[in-house]
Amino acid sequence: MWKARVALTLIALAWAGAVQAAECRVERFDGAGYTVCEVDLVRGDVRLFLNDPGSGAPLGSFVAIERLLQAEGKVLAFAMNAGMYHADRSPVGLYVENGREVAPLVTRAGPGNFGLLPNGVFCLREGRADVIEARRFAEEGPDCNAASQSGPMLVIDGELHPRFIEDSDSRHIRNGVGTSADGRRAWFVISDRAVNFHTFGRVFRDHLKVPQALYFDGKISKLHAPRLGRSDLGFAMGPMVGAVIDADAAVD
Repeated sequence: MWKARVALTLIALAWAGAVQAAECRVERFDGAGYTVCEVDLVRGDVRLFLNDPGSGAPLGSFVAIERLLQAEGKVLAFAMNAGMYHADRSPVGLYVENGREVAPLVTRAGPGNFGLLPNGVFCLREGRADVIEARRFAEEGPDCNAASQSGPMLVIDGELHPRFIEDSDSRHIRNGVGTSADGRRAWFVISDRAVNFHTFGRVFRDHLKVPQALYFDGKISKLHAPRLGRSDLGFAMGPMVGAVIDADAAVD
């Protein structure tokens, strides 16, 4: 009996540690709801996902990632789409996975949200994550283990993107990521209802108070958060980001 109790205690402690490293919750700001997934990068395992390493085909879904992780005895604590992509699901801008560059950095202005400069890069390094403005990224050349470029930036050095209009009628379900100044913490956010860029940027600047934040997308934004009983369906995705935990830690 005591062995069973010890085993249950260890599982509970493992899950508690997983929650502290990566935890999703529903929050309200300025009258609207948002799901916020917070990660401690020192303790958490955050990864980018694009193609199946065996076939080379795009993974495209949270289900495909979960299948991939089974061989490691891992599961997703949460995941969301993490950048814009072409019709074949290849990344529009810089994409790095396991230290290998799959697509190059794009610093020129262009059509659509991606080209609404300044845009930026979500960069994962050992024990930290950073959102870095794309042209600054080109100058500094940080060595990212994984990276995904998207745009526009939502918050730049504590200020909203200069092109955002407070009463804009362009509204979508939107998702993005913000990082702390020391790179230790990251907040992945998706809106519960359609919002404009200005409103969504203020969630990061005024509610989460992060110095840098990056927009991921707005028409296909999806979240996988098992602890919240949520796994959005819809269009196949290109780049995705997820926090990975031991399967044993996810057992209730």
